[in-house]
Amino acid sequence: MASSTIHFSLLTIALLFVSCLSQSHPFILPIGKDPKTNLFYTSIGLGTPRHDMDLVIDLGGPFLWYDCDNHYNSSTYHPVPCESKRCPGDAVCTSCTSGPFKPGCSNNTCGAFLLNPFADAIFSGDFGEDVLSLSQPHTSLSGLIFGCTPAEGSSLLNNLNGKGILGLARTQLALPTQLSLSNKLPRKFSLCVPSSNKKGLGSLFIGGAPHVSKLTLFTTPLVINPYSTAPIFTQGDPSYEYFIAAKSFKVDGRVLNFKSSLLSIDNKGNGGTKISTMNPFTVLHSAIFKPLIREFSKKAADRKIRRVAPMAPFGVCFDFSTIGRTITGLDVPIIELDLEGGVQWTIYGGNSMVLVNKKVACLGFVDGGKEPKTSVVIGGHQLEDNLLEFDLVSSKLSFSSSLLLHNARYRMPSLNDANYHLWKGKMKYLIFVKKIKEGASLLDHLNEFQGILNQMSRMGIKFKDEILGLLLLNSLPES
Repeated sequence: MASSTIHFSLLTIALLFVSCLSQSHPFILPIGKDPKTNLFYTSIGLGTPRHDMDLVIDLGGPFLWYDCDNHYNSSTYHPVPCESKRCPGDAVCTSCTSGPFKPGCSNNTCGAFLLNPFADAIFSGDFGEDVLSLSQPHTSLSGLIFGCTPAEGSSLLNNLNGKGILGLARTQLALPTQLSLSNKLPRKFSLCVPSSNKKGLGSLFIGGAPHVSKLTLFTTPLVINPYSTAPIFTQGDPSYEYFIAAKSFKVDGRVLNFKSSLLSIDNKGNGGTKISTMNPFTVLHSAIFKPLIREFSKKAADRKIRRVAPMAPFGVCFDFSTIGRTITGLDVPIIELDLEGGVQWTIYGGNSMVLVNKKVACLGFVDGGKEPKTSVVIGGHQLEDNLLEFDLVSSKLSFSSSLLLHNARYRMPSLNDANYHLWKGKMKYLIFVKKIKEGASLLDHLNEFQGILNQMSRMGIKFKDEILGLLLLNSLPES
């Protein structure tokens, strides 16, 4: 009887932990950085049997697409028929005459245009449904739509160093929207991209954002560019990329002097400010880039930072030995973007400077010329070690500024981290503890459970209450 009482108490605690159990929990994908391309990627599993693949993260990509070459086959793949309600209205109908029929080669199939910003062509493929496997939580999901095509002999994968692209744009087929709608999650996603894999992987949170005390998030509206910025579009389509309204640029508090209309979107969709993970560094209209270089160089000289010859693709570089260090990176002039809503995006040395070799550090901004489509494209380097949350319902961007200010990063455990193996072992113990603790009392079990959590807490691994509840429920002996 006493055992039953303890069992009831444990279940009560667990149910209190999971009072929101009817609500699904966010999906978490790891984010790594490819040192060759300076692009960010994630790892997923697709199909049956599972095919593990790295996909480049494209914040402005309309959907997930992958290379379903001759080595890819899946018993759970189903092409999307042309007449399906899930086939986009502007899609073409495709058929495959080369055979044999397989993923990427089928008749009466909803066609997809696959976009790689680094290739000089647009590629045709098919839309299909297949099983997506994720590691956090460890789950397999069906009914999701992706694009695929065999890439052999083509330039489809040029400069990607991956098997495809994970698109996060404002479309119905982007993975965040599909996962949110099918799992009744909030239509929002967050990402924190890493500056280096050596410091741990970053994270993509789909369906919610991590809550961290003492971390202030600044919020600014996401702006709709009424004119499409895609290579292929229908007249009247708005852009599905993420634009924000920048009002001015500052260097150490001094406002840069340039034509402010460049920061607005004109009646042809030109101008404005967007965020991109496919540009390694921020790209600026020449009329903004030049005054930035001048003012930054002047402020750097005031700090006794010695200028050296520039190194492509950057416009200004400095002697690394003359630059001091701070918690937010190199001690250089601070760049600020004044944004709609009265908030500032502050760019410290860790995000403004690029160490090109042991002796030279350059300002990580690139001249985009006199007639770019978009005046300001905030690139990957300026996003590193920042938490960004995209709320697709309220159309708002929340951002943290540099997490280095808080001595924090959102990262997955590194495979090279000794703690990772301990963490993995402890998690395995929690899941299978009922198999080896069957004869122990429930009170002993609870004490053992708490002891493991204490060890994990000392390692810096913490869980939300609802996750703790799920772990506890899963580890309870069946008796």
